[in-house]
Amino acid sequence: MESASALIDRARQQTGLDAFGEDSFREGLDILVTALDREARLNDVGRGAMAFQIVDLLGQRLQIEDWYRRHPEIDEQEIVAPLIGLGLPRTGSTALACLLGEDPAVRSIRTWESISPCPPPDAATQASDPRIAKAQEAMDRRARLFPRMTAMLPSTATSPTECQLFMGFDFKSQIFQAFVEIPSYVEWLNHRADLVPTYRYVKRVLKLLQWRCPPGRWRLKNPSHSLFIGALDQVFPDARFVMTHRDVASVIPSVADLYFELHKTYSDAVDLKAIGREASDFCELGMRRMMAFRDAGNDHRFFDIHFAPFQRDPFPILEQLYAFLGEELTEDARGRMEAWRRNTPRDAGYQRTPMAEFGLDADVLRDRLRFYAERYGVGQS
Repeated sequence: MESASALIDRARQQTGLDAFGEDSFREGLDILVTALDREARLNDVGRGAMAFQIVDLLGQRLQIEDWYRRHPEIDEQEIVAPLIGLGLPRTGSTALACLLGEDPAVRSIRTWESISPCPPPDAATQASDPRIAKAQEAMDRRARLFPRMTAMLPSTATSPTECQLFMGFDFKSQIFQAFVEIPSYVEWLNHRADLVPTYRYVKRVLKLLQWRCPPGRWRLKNPSHSLFIGALDQVFPDARFVMTHRDVASVIPSVADLYFELHKTYSDAVDLKAIGREASDFCELGMRRMMAFRDAGNDHRFFDIHFAPFQRDPFPILEQLYAFLGEELTEDARGRMEAWRRNTPRDAGYQRTPMAEFGLDADVLRDRLRFYAERYGVGQS
């Protein structure tokens, strides 16, 4: 890997821009590059891909700062009371986000604008923005590179997506560990990193996206927020949360399998047991932090959704969610949601890696996270 300074120079040369704004990103970038060099066992594809991703994130940050420099009024935008989806990954949160994103009265981060938020979208041209086609081409390439990904994470260029890339602009994001084994970076991220500047930067990007392209009722989601809920709350103190739940013996092996699908393209020496440990550790840590946050007087801000009943029929649950928010689920929104559900395959089949290959056992996982399952009535599936 090139040095962090060399990657920064490349981003500046490619964009012709110089100002990154606050330097909160630099610590994470340095730790990440060191971990990639020493721990990731990257092959040629991995080295090229990780360097490309880092330079792209730096370049996007440069462009964001340039837009703020030329249009300081962007900072006057307000992000008010977003609904944020969190909890364990692989719990139906993507389907929930897609259904909520069908409501024309709300705003979500769409895949194409997460990949390329600059120039900020415009309401008049958002449906025909050329970045949509470019993003779909990138997703088609991803499907060829990662054959099981389409079944694991079905999405389109216009689907709602997570803010992982926006967190990546500050180089504090789970997106990097999804692709490669970097335990020192993961330990720093989970236990020592300050995520408050990261979420401030996420808000900065949301303001940019909202500036010329309302509405401003945001529906966001990112399971990894559970790990950093205290920092998230400092930046979005009026947020409300929807938390999705599923049997941990289904969740954690599925997370590990997703990581494996990505890792094996970037490294020829993938350690499946290490992937299993990492998935188990961050899921437990996230749930412990989440429960502590809820117990500290925040439980009233949460709406809970269980996987199985939501899969069977999401609409009674969505009606309850809208009531919790004090909002109306209109006939138009419901009709759009029903159309999305009719036209979107569910339970897409793919060859799953046996959990034992990750060193995982269903009974051990359920016992390890029993504190979580018993609190929220999460049964076996």
